[in-house]
Amino acid sequence: MWFLRFLAIGLLGGTVMIPLLHSPRGDGFEHLRLDAIVSLEIGWFLTVPVSLVIGAWRVSFFSRRRRPAPPGFVLGGVTVAFGALVLSQAMAASRWLNGSPDGVGDPDGEYVMAAFAELSGVVTVLVGAAILIDRGVAVRHSRKGVVPASTSR
Repeated sequence: MWFLRFLAIGLLGGTVMIPLLHSPRGDGFEHLRLDAIVSLEIGWFLTVPVSLVIGAWRVSFFSRRRRPAPPGFVLGGVTVAFGALVLSQAMAASRWLNGSPDGVGDPDGEYVMAAFAELSGVVTVLVGAAILIDRGVAVRHSRKGVVPASTSR
């Protein structure tokens, strides 16, 4: 579960890189969407490994800190919503790239990037869903308290 937690944090942390990496090549919302998707993917290549390394150090036996609490419903819900947003925007960008868009240098290369973003969106939704399912099962098990039988007559 720790792996999924830090993977989700890395995926959500990739959004910080969107305004820093790319500038739109053309005019219009479609070009802005495509450049945001490409920037997000570049951001993921930077933030996900860093997040996983920091998470491995934080959970390792060599760390003197306590282990972090298990991920909860908020992280799972935000991750599912973010993955759905990425998936919907990547699907819209790939539909736009299937036509003959103006101002795109290599439509095939950009289409591959949009397809990779679709795959990443699906993975993000699955990571969030796994966190939600695991947390729901943990809550259900914690509420099934066993009440000891009374020993007095």
